[in-house]
Amino acid sequence: MTTDTNNSAKGALHGIKVLDLSRVLAGPSCTQVLADLGAEVIKVERPGIGDETRHWAPPAFSDDTSAYYATINRNKKSLTVDITTPAGQAIIKQLIADSDILVENFKVGGLKKYGLDYASLKPSNPRLIYASLTGFGQTGPDAKLPGYDYIIQGLSGLMSITGPSAGEPHKVGVAVIDLFAGLQLTIGIQAALIARQHSGRGQHVDVALLDSALAMLANVGMNHLASGKVPPRLGNQHPNIVPYQVFEAEAEQHFILACGNDSQFAKLCTVLDVDWYQDPRFTTNPARVENREILSEWLSEKFAQQSRTHWLQVLSQTGVPCGAIHNVAEALAMPQAVAREMIVDFAAQGSPVKALGNPIKLSESPVSYRSPPPRLSEHTDSTLASLGYNSEMIAKLKADGIV
Repeated sequence: MTTDTNNSAKGALHGIKVLDLSRVLAGPSCTQVLADLGAEVIKVERPGIGDETRHWAPPAFSDDTSAYYATINRNKKSLTVDITTPAGQAIIKQLIADSDILVENFKVGGLKKYGLDYASLKPSNPRLIYASLTGFGQTGPDAKLPGYDYIIQGLSGLMSITGPSAGEPHKVGVAVIDLFAGLQLTIGIQAALIARQHSGRGQHVDVALLDSALAMLANVGMNHLASGKVPPRLGNQHPNIVPYQVFEAEAEQHFILACGNDSQFAKLCTVLDVDWYQDPRFTTNPARVENREILSEWLSEKFAQQSRTHWLQVLSQTGVPCGAIHNVAEALAMPQAVAREMIVDFAAQGSPVKALGNPIKLSESPVSYRSPPPRLSEHTDSTLASLGYNSEMIAKLKADGIV
């Protein structure tokens, strides 16, 4: 998909101003969603350094924009400010005066010493929605601890149910807790915007990586609450449905089989020319869960006799859910991914950056891709000028290392 260069359609959040004090992944992923939806997002970065993900390369594009930074920073303006200085704090407070949302992921209490915590800012802008994303939340005995996706995956139990049943636990291949928490922060912010329409007041949105990870346990967490048992690590098998897992076809080609009900299992047996669906051990899903090991062994023997292409074809024709396991290149090249415009190309704006698209499709106020990830400090001068700083004042701030 090419980028929106005329900005003719106003996004759903057009007119909303966001001050983004977050860095790395979780917070910036939230503010990029807000930006895609039309909000004006000013990303505050450290002078001369910026968000550390600018330096997380290789890989990088030909303009030296790291792929990691480009993942979650399009449609934003870059303002560099040293918030540890009184002059820098004054700039931030000027911006906050007419901002709708502030997003931050500092350690709990980290912004209080600069007068940039919610309690300090609320009196001057009661309509401000102050969104905090931390490792453990604003309350509780671990509130002041730093949070890292990898560590939270371990603490939350997620790694205990991820990976092969034998061997060490595995993390998910991307920082899924960061991204999940970023989406929950986005939802919380949008809920606060709606609440503000009725009350006229902003509020503090508090999202924690650990809380998000625990919520992600979903049915597996509920299995524990219902049974009192500790869920085992099942590799590619489903804890509640059988057969719902990966199988190996001829020539070590793998595919996913997802029989979600008894009818689909009966169709699978028809394809395989067996009558296992009449066997009391496999007639119902609870019975199949109880006898998963023997059924999985029998199925593995059958699937090893033909190619993956054969099985995907005959299973799909019979209405049995199945699918190939793609690598990343294959996934992004799928005609469906292309049709859904899940690749964004900023070439029309003179940028070499290509990015993953936004999955939200709105019929009346669609997301837009207005600008590539900004160069460090690209919008510092224009932002300060909008606050009333003249060229001499901006030059002085630069000379003093404030911006």
